[in-house]
Amino acid sequence: MRVALLVIAFALCACSAFAQTARAIRGPAGVVPLSSEEPLAKIIIDPPVADWLAQGMVVIQYRAENLRIVQVFGPKALDVSPRIGHIHGTVDDAAWHWADASGEPVIITRLPAGPHKVLIELVNANHQTLDHGVVNLVIP
Repeated sequence: MRVALLVIAFALCACSAFAQTARAIRGPAGVVPLSSEEPLAKIIIDPPVADWLAQGMVVIQYRAENLRIVQVFGPKALDVSPRIGHIHGTVDDAAWHWADASGEPVIITRLPAGPHKVLIELVNANHQTLDHGVVNLVIP
């Protein structure tokens, strides 16, 4: 019995001595320092979902390229790489806009019937516009 316990203890010690690092198993970390400027951020906006428009609701899906949509704000966040930001939305050239950092589709309800314009701006963490797109639509 003592011999068996000694063999098991020796085996456990030997295994831990030969344990490999995370890098050896998984490869290098996915974070790579940039050797040049990041490519420009871009927003791609789909037309509103027609089925919802017919019911008076605006649902606009979008995606960002070369920017991650996250809930981080302020000038110090400008140094983060890869670039982070969020969107600003404006309806019908209103004097105000809203900010959204969810990355989910833009949903607007209770617009009156008729034509409308939705401006979606891709902005950095300090609210400076990097790209934008306009969606023109008609609520029946």
